[in-house]
Amino acid sequence: MTTETLSSWRGVYEEARRRIAARDWAPGAQIPHEEALAEEFGCARATVNRALRALADEGLVDRRRKGGTRVVEAPKRQARAAIPLIREEIEAAEAVANYVLVGTRHGPAPDEVEARFSGAAAPRLMHVAGLHLADEKPYVLEERWINLDVAPQAARAEFDAMSANEWLVRNAPFTGGEITMGAETAEAAEAAALGVAEGTPLLIVERVTRNEDEIVTIARLAYAPGYRMRMSI
Repeated sequence: MTTETLSSWRGVYEEARRRIAARDWAPGAQIPHEEALAEEFGCARATVNRALRALADEGLVDRRRKGGTRVVEAPKRQARAAIPLIREEIEAAEAVANYVLVGTRHGPAPDEVEARFSGAAAPRLMHVAGLHLADEKPYVLEERWINLDVAPQAARAEFDAMSANEWLVRNAPFTGGEITMGAETAEAAEAAALGVAEGTPLLIVERVTRNEDEIVTIARLAYAPGYRMRMSI
């Protein structure tokens, strides 16, 4: 690789990854310090630091404060999932996607929800509920709380024309989050929306997205019986 290529963090990352794969940096071995790599590659130390953070996120190196950086002996891949557009998910199954807005409202959330949003003051929240349909049959009930302090433009969004899922993916940047999945029995409102009996077992997916330290949205997705989730790892 050329010095010009290695002046970017991506170039340093690719070269470091190549050395790990070729066993130039053996499993368990400590790699050169950031200063030495910056001098070798002719780039800033911050560039090397960014590349090593990417390798650590990928599970290829272990970084310890004051202990340097070592190649891990048994690399672990981290499963990463992009936030899917529910409409595209339905269309990928060769079904016709449709969406119906159930309702929106501004105001405080239940205490257990509001407590999860960070910040000294209570955030301005908006609740949006909508039903996604596949071939005119209930597919998933989407309910979410949106933090208007982080995504203020959501207050003016027309969620009857576009689902909150799609609007947020397109308009609200995020840097990370968490996904929790589990089985729960359908409550009355969920059962009515999905056309099932109250108490029917449902797959519930809770998705929290963040922008740095702030929660953008907390979503609860209640899938109709028969839904199967497929993820790439």
